[in-house]
Amino acid sequence: MKSPCNDICTIDRPTGLCVGCGRTLPEVAEWASASEERRQAIFALLPARIAALGEKFRG
Repeated sequence: MKSPCNDICTIDRPTGLCVGCGRTLPEVAEWASASEERRQAIFALLPARIAALGEKFRG
């Protein structure tokens, strides 16, 4: 599975999430060595995280 990184690497300090991809720093660090199942689990969390971040910055 391809990395969800989109080169917008900015961490939102209150949430600890990358504004670009929605991952935490530990998730970014583990991505290269993570199993396919772990990558899928992380990937499944990202849409809701990105939506929440979007609301935070819009609101």
